[in-house]
Amino acid sequence: MVSTYLWVLFTLFMLIMVGVSVYAARKTKTMEDFAISGASLGPYVLGLSLAATLFSAATFMGYPGYSYAWGFSNLWLYLAIFISAPLGFITIAKTVYKQNEFQKSLSLPDWLGDYYNSDFLRVGSGLIMLFNLFYIAAQFSAGAQIFQNMLGLSYHTGLIAIAVIVVGYVYVGGSYADVYTDAVQAVMMAVTGVIVFVSGIIFFGDGSITSTLKNVSDNLAEQDGKLLEVFNPESNYYAISAIIGLLIIQFSFSAQPQLFNKVLSLKHKKDLRKMIIVYIVAAAMCLLVLFGGLYARVAVPGLEAADLALLEYVEWGFPAILAAFVAVVILAAALSTTDGLFVVMSTVFANDIFKKVLVKKGIVKVSEEKADKIALKISRIAVLGVGVIAAILVISPPPFLADLMWVGISGVSAGTLGPIMYAVFGKKKASPRAAEGSMIIGMAAYLVIVFTGVESSPLAAGGWATAIGIISMFILANIFKRPVKAS
Repeated sequence: MVSTYLWVLFTLFMLIMVGVSVYAARKTKTMEDFAISGASLGPYVLGLSLAATLFSAATFMGYPGYSYAWGFSNLWLYLAIFISAPLGFITIAKTVYKQNEFQKSLSLPDWLGDYYNSDFLRVGSGLIMLFNLFYIAAQFSAGAQIFQNMLGLSYHTGLIAIAVIVVGYVYVGGSYADVYTDAVQAVMMAVTGVIVFVSGIIFFGDGSITSTLKNVSDNLAEQDGKLLEVFNPESNYYAISAIIGLLIIQFSFSAQPQLFNKVLSLKHKKDLRKMIIVYIVAAAMCLLVLFGGLYARVAVPGLEAADLALLEYVEWGFPAILAAFVAVVILAAALSTTDGLFVVMSTVFANDIFKKVLVKKGIVKVSEEKADKIALKISRIAVLGVGVIAAILVISPPPFLADLMWVGISGVSAGTLGPIMYAVFGKKKASPRAAEGSMIIGMAAYLVIVFTGVESSPLAAGGWATAIGIISMFILANIFKRPVKAS
């Protein structure tokens, strides 16, 4: 019965997305339209889009999976996302938008290259965006597992299906398709977060939050006392040092390229505050889905794959149509993050490398009008290439979806946040060499930390590497000669 409802709801959802994509395709005429929606969108749709992009399918399956595997220690993640991520966004967004009023950049690498006047930084940070292949792959795997477990398809068939769906509507509509569909998806995700949270109160607490927490805690204690520990030694939150790393990487998440380009899409600077408020409210509601993993540990203990916890929980306790709705929302979450990443990565090749380097330096000699048409074609070809590579990465599903997702986030943050933070807090513009050095050092630090295994938490590993990148940026800014202002 659940699979029947899921087919119906998913078909209805996709018809709505097709309609939005067709509308978006009519508005996508230039590279600027494809990358940042012509910088013409309002605060409410962008605030919802931010929240939807922040919470992916890997979030809606992977984060409850963390809760299922590690218990209450995963609430550190709730705290970090609710406090640290918005703080980072508030810190960075105003400077980024103000500077872009005259830079007119289309992406994170483009913005950094323009701000520091460095093509090396532009291309280097653009190539660092390839880390997001892991992020996209995590979303594809999540979608494939839903098709497998709730629709009875094979994992590989589901993988192909989700890849084709995402690639198709980003190929057609670019950033307009990304933002408008994200706004719809964000509302669905926020509603789902509330539904999941309230369901536990009904099933386990007789209508009381206090009794729910007590009953869930008692049950988890009987299964494994570590599930109640503040610092679960078997989790990503094994010590206060890991929590500090978590807070750092969540702060830096605000500068992820798929979020960064939402700031560049805003039409009016005065709307920035409204956008952030909408984002925070929607994010707080979506985050409640973390409790689904705790509830699932009580309802269906002994699962081999923790990432399936939320799906198993809703099948266990929800009416069939409501369980199907949650599954559709998780698929929507896969789309809402993945489409933004596709737009960002295709913009890197089309705008940041082709237009801003190859055409601008005369390596490719074409007129400005023709260059924009070629760039739009490149961006759409890049969408296809990225989709194929990301799908190949998850031919076999990973142990934890969220771990794979954080490889992408951490790699990008380690290489780019140093120059971004100096742009926000530096009193004088730094030398391009300082920004380039920070990018290289941050990236190298992340690779060393990951491959040596000195930090077991993938979130904290990204946090420490990002901190090294930031510190090195401020040190190098005082070593290299600053650029001379043009008179």
